[in-house]
Amino acid sequence: MDEKPMHAASHTGSLPAHQRRAQLTRRMRAGALLSATIAAASVLLVAPATADPIPGLGTGSAGSAPAPGPQQPNFAPPSISIADGEVVGVAQPIIINFKDPVTDHATAEKFIKVTSSKNAPGHFTWRGDKQVRWRPNDFWPDNTDVQVQAGDTRSAFRIGDAFVSTADDTTHTITITRNGEVVKTMPTSMGKPKHETPNGIYIVGEQLRKMIMDSSTYGVPITDPEGYKLEVEYATRISNSGIFVHAAPWSVGQQGKSNSSHGCLNVSTENAKWFMENSRKGDPVVVANTNGGTLSASDGLGDWN
Repeated sequence: MDEKPMHAASHTGSLPAHQRRAQLTRRMRAGALLSATIAAASVLLVAPATADPIPGLGTGSAGSAPAPGPQQPNFAPPSISIADGEVVGVAQPIIINFKDPVTDHATAEKFIKVTSSKNAPGHFTWRGDKQVRWRPNDFWPDNTDVQVQAGDTRSAFRIGDAFVSTADDTTHTITITRNGEVVKTMPTSMGKPKHETPNGIYIVGEQLRKMIMDSSTYGVPITDPEGYKLEVEYATRISNSGIFVHAAPWSVGQQGKSNSSHGCLNVSTENAKWFMENSRKGDPVVVANTNGGTLSASDGLGDWN
């Protein structure tokens, strides 16, 4: 490209002076225009592109990312309430107990991961600084595999069938469904006046073939007209405040008709045995239409209230 202008310039000497000056002026103008074009192209080539900042990256003058979060959990390996390989009911919360108080709850939650084979979004609830509970927003989907990791502690367990019992004080009846199908109905007698059974969603806890029920454990002497101390069979705990589904052969005549207990769900011996053999830890028991208020969410088995 350099040769042609030089070749053309070799003929300028034979032209008149005024023509040579005009030709030189045209070349200078063309050169200036070419230089401006090249300069503009260079600006386009080197000008940086603009874009919205990438979420999560810093936007400071140095363009640096924010300082990374903690890499280690802020708690020692805790205990998890559901054993590895255990099968539980659809209302079972995950309870994590820490050895030492954990004051930074938000950081601790970052190191607790719950995954399930079926979608089950949920949330944390803290009970002080040494216990956090996680449950799905709705009952677990039936027959779901779940894994929980809290720091270095892990547990993999399974949610079984949706075994849901509903005790209706209007009909004095417990209706039990498994995966939506009614499998059993049984007459019951719940809490009498001044001892009304609270409404709410209870959770099946421990199950005892026999146990002693003693009114003095909650402040009513056995010598009191409302006091008692007796052995009961097939007792399935549904609250930490002392409410059970249990055999009460002495109240069979009232079961299905009226309330006579001190808060428990009284059923026949046959029905209490069936309930114990078919229910499991974490199954929900819904109590409805009583005059007893609502079971406390802090009961320990009242997470759904």
